[in-house]
Amino acid sequence: MTREDNRSRPATDRVGTICRALRRAIIEQALLGERFGVSRTIARHALGQLAAEGLVELRRNRIAVVATPSWQEARDAFDIRIELERLVVRQLAGRLTKTQIAELHAHVDAEDEARNGPDAISIRLATEFHILLASMTESPILIRYVSEIAYRCCLTLSLFSRPHSSECAINEHRLLIDALAKGDADAVMSLMHHHLDSVASRALVAQTRPRGRDIMDILAPYAEPPRAARAKAAG
Repeated sequence: MTREDNRSRPATDRVGTICRALRRAIIEQALLGERFGVSRTIARHALGQLAAEGLVELRRNRIAVVATPSWQEARDAFDIRIELERLVVRQLAGRLTKTQIAELHAHVDAEDEARNGPDAISIRLATEFHILLASMTESPILIRYVSEIAYRCCLTLSLFSRPHSSECAINEHRLLIDALAKGDADAVMSLMHHHLDSVASRALVAQTRPRGRDIMDILAPYAEPPRAARAKAAG
């Protein structure tokens, strides 16, 4: 590794950290102020990456707002996602290790624990279940495109503010894990299609367009250390 590589890694890591915080804050619809304390260049790179993922829109005068897809754009995203995730489960059917199956069950258990909390958190966890599945294919192309389209759909679920049935999602996720473990590719592909189509139907009840918001109104809690860490530092 060259000296130049060593210098660029911290900046790259910071961009990734900001992207993860932005992504989670957008999905969970948090309201916050600008407190990252990073250079404009790094922030701009992070926002550019999220714009490429379809989560934010970059406008004139260096303003970024949460993306607001139309109803038809959202429906198209779900249709594309269905086909991509059918490929994911076809690859995984009968090939998951016991460790991977346990990891999937643990994630769904976390979804169950969050069921009585804010809808936005349940939506994020449900989305991350699908991204976890994609990661288990070890296919860079599938991981990239499933992650991007899943987050776009997650944003739709959050912004359109339709009722989110976390109980349905949890039950359907458990059925998917069971079908994957049994190795029936046709059955699990059918289950995935039905599951994601149901999610879309529950979300896209009416053709409405949510109001855009300034991206810097959603970040501070995600940039600050946990309260316990702050208290320890103060003590």
